[in-house]
Amino acid sequence: MGQIITLTAQDGHRFSAYEAGQQNPYALVVLQEIFGVNDHIRAVCDEFAAQGFHVIAPALFDRAAPDTVLGYDRAGVDAGIALRAQIPLEKTLLDLTASALALKHKKIGIIGYCWGGTLAWEAACKLDIFTAAVGWYGAGIAAARNQTPNCPVELHFGGEDHSIPHMDVTAIRDAQPGIEIFVYDDAQHGFGCAARPSFNPDAYALAQQRSIAFLESHLRV
Repeated sequence: MGQIITLTAQDGHRFSAYEAGQQNPYALVVLQEIFGVNDHIRAVCDEFAAQGFHVIAPALFDRAAPDTVLGYDRAGVDAGIALRAQIPLEKTLLDLTASALALKHKKIGIIGYCWGGTLAWEAACKLDIFTAAVGWYGAGIAAARNQTPNCPVELHFGGEDHSIPHMDVTAIRDAQPGIEIFVYDDAQHGFGCAARPSFNPDAYALAQQRSIAFLESHLRV
């Protein structure tokens, strides 16, 4: 089990974060979906902590509405999209930097889901503090596919994810031939979240195994 901590970004913004696995050898920033740092994201952090990671998951909605946690329904999706639109990317990147610095490790990874998957890609390309980045079903990656990442990246998509068309994944592959991209044929958007109807335990298990192996290979000191 982890704990809630408070961090301060370079611009003075104070935000909460969930921290777990403080004594572990690998360092990882975990990025939320558009539903906040909820029970699912805390469970993700706890699972990574059990696998040897020191994890911090910043509450990225705190810049617009502190302590926001949303439901996995249409109202929750709409509210999350509205909150996301209120927070400039450059401000979120400040929060990611503060989270990484708080880990106090030589090598730091980042992994994100949904909105967080896109943010993991943006962080890999716009920041130089991360040693490895993993994105799960990041719908905004295709639009930003021509950026140059500053660290190794691994991406995971669902083959039945209607919010991320196959042509988007193909476009990312074409723009980034050096990036390993996995597609899980029967998986929908959110296949890694047990709280959602789209949860696919087989796709989750394989994507998690691949993500951990990728992160460990790059974060070893």
